[in-house]
Amino acid sequence: MFQSVTVRNLFLVPFCLWAGIFIFIPLVCIIYYGLTNSGGSFTLDNIAIITQREYYYSLRLSVVLALITTIICLLLAYPLCLILIERAKSAGTIIILLFVLPLWMNTLLSTMAWQTIFERDGILNQVLRLLSMPDMTLINTPTAVVIGMIYNYLPYMVLPLYVTLSKIDKSIFEAARDLGANSWQTFLKVTLPLSLPGAISGITMVFIPALTTFAISALLGGSKLLLIGNVIEQEFTVEYDWHLGSALSIILMIFIVINMVLTIFFDMSRREEE
Repeated sequence: MFQSVTVRNLFLVPFCLWAGIFIFIPLVCIIYYGLTNSGGSFTLDNIAIITQREYYYSLRLSVVLALITTIICLLLAYPLCLILIERAKSAGTIIILLFVLPLWMNTLLSTMAWQTIFERDGILNQVLRLLSMPDMTLINTPTAVVIGMIYNYLPYMVLPLYVTLSKIDKSIFEAARDLGANSWQTFLKVTLPLSLPGAISGITMVFIPALTTFAISALLGGSKLLLIGNVIEQEFTVEYDWHLGSALSIILMIFIVINMVLTIFFDMSRREEE
């Protein structure tokens, strides 16, 4: 018994080393730089700078676009997953694979493809000109950034939701229909409550990267659209102000922690109801 416990503890050593080097130490450094000034003295001035107009606007815009992206991904994922679970298992697996394919592609490459589509002389406007329709100005707009985030993060919503829905016994849906419930009532009273764990997981997996993104907004938003992730990236790589960049990162981490706490709260409430 003692020997098995010792062997099991040895297997934990690589993970503990990895977590300490790549998670704990960088986190301590961010907190240290964010709460100190150039002289090493404790200060909250770096965090208080978020109240300035330009920083507050970037943070607010990031939250709004992340929420819009998450909501649209959820609205797109639900009907898709419901259609897939009604199909044969092999067909559903193939379609899910098609949605997973973007995850195997470099995010920068896929985003640059959208940049080629949206730019002034891009594919979209060329097609519109062939149809004698006016050009559309999408590049360097919030709409372009949201489309890019939806394309990149939709699989993160589809996968957990599909797994959860596929585990629900189909006889439950048949029983709801036999009792006189229409499709909308079945969804609200049966499908939605039973699929909440997958939906909550998908919301978390989409909202957090959408909130912290900077590559997608840099390519599709340009210099006219700065999200909080772009501001942090510039503070580290252009201004070389590690203290301000770390402070803004702490603010983002607070939003992430709030998201995780809300996720746990809803999950615990759901379990208590069951």
